[in-house]
Amino acid sequence: MDKAEIKKRVEKVIAQVLKIDPKEITPNANFAFDLGADSMQSIELIAAFEEEFNIQMDEQKAREVQTVEGAVDFIAGYLK
Repeated sequence: MDKAEIKKRVEKVIAQVLKIDPKEITPNANFAFDLGADSMQSIELIAAFEEEFNIQMDEQKAREVQTVEGAVDFIAGYLK
């Protein structure tokens, strides 16, 4: 799966979990500051990414990811 496909699916998950317009999601958007994710939604995002991509992520490391682009790169690392 290429990064463009991962990015598209990451954005879809973010829009669903945070209930925001996909147009608000940019690569440099910070989950908390720009997209309004609280700590509970951060956990929901991790679970949703795991389900979407059928992967098991290191939750501690996943929580350190702050941006959309960071999430794409992080997930891409699991899919290699």
